[in-house]
Amino acid sequence: MMSLATRAGIEALGMATFCSDDTQLFYEITGSGPDVVLLHPFPLNHHFWDAIVPHLSARFRVVLPDLRAHGDSDAGDGPVTMTKLADDLERLCRDLDITRATFVGVSIGGYALFEFLRRYRDRVAALVLANTRAGAEAPEGRAARLQIAEKVQREGTATLIDDLLHKLFSKSTLSNRPDIVDAARAMAKQMSSADIAQVQRGMAERADSIASLAAVNVPTLVIAGEDDSVPLSELEMMHQCIAGSHLRVIPKAGHYAAMEQPAEFGRLLRTFLDAVPRS
Repeated sequence: MMSLATRAGIEALGMATFCSDDTQLFYEITGSGPDVVLLHPFPLNHHFWDAIVPHLSARFRVVLPDLRAHGDSDAGDGPVTMTKLADDLERLCRDLDITRATFVGVSIGGYALFEFLRRYRDRVAALVLANTRAGAEAPEGRAARLQIAEKVQREGTATLIDDLLHKLFSKSTLSNRPDIVDAARAMAKQMSSADIAQVQRGMAERADSIASLAAVNVPTLVIAGEDDSVPLSELEMMHQCIAGSHLRVIPKAGHYAAMEQPAEFGRLLRTFLDAVPRS
């Protein structure tokens, strides 16, 4: 565990790396107050949250890791499984002396949080699940991910990234906000073919978390995009299974709602966080 002086130095710089098992991972910190940990979607990185951080940093210490294989974090050996991501997150908490925090996960960030809840539930004070799903991959989905892993290593990342962004952004964003699409593309291009392949393999084998939802006993917010590639029924199911949770749907937003409609996403997040009891 790092010393108080080392941690203070890191927070002054705002960015650092830490070692977790077989890899080195990157994160940034901004603001001060109760801890809020933001987990970005595939294939982006912590800059996904750039427009959201100003909504939070005046009242919270915001921790922004790059998940392994994304951004400036290394992939390590083998598939990027949700177990590895959960263990990475726990190691980050130990290094930063985070006893309990609010965790926010988008897409793969949500998958990682389901595993984190199973393994390290005591660290979770509150939970935000955005643009994600609790179920395991169906057989056809698993096969598709494994095919993508093979294809991207043969053909490179450019076509995959363009196809992916076209599916994940709302039509409104694609038509009216090319700057947002370009920003996402630039983040995605930081991932190598090998990185993308190992993340696809890890997501293909993620566990089914539906049965775990009824055991979630912390304040929970579920956020959907009106035009998300994840069917709204998936998020409604999570909301119905998690007692006392809240569901909010953001108009004119797809899978990357926090980038597409940051004012509304930030408002929902700040309102929720302000209501979470401080321990």
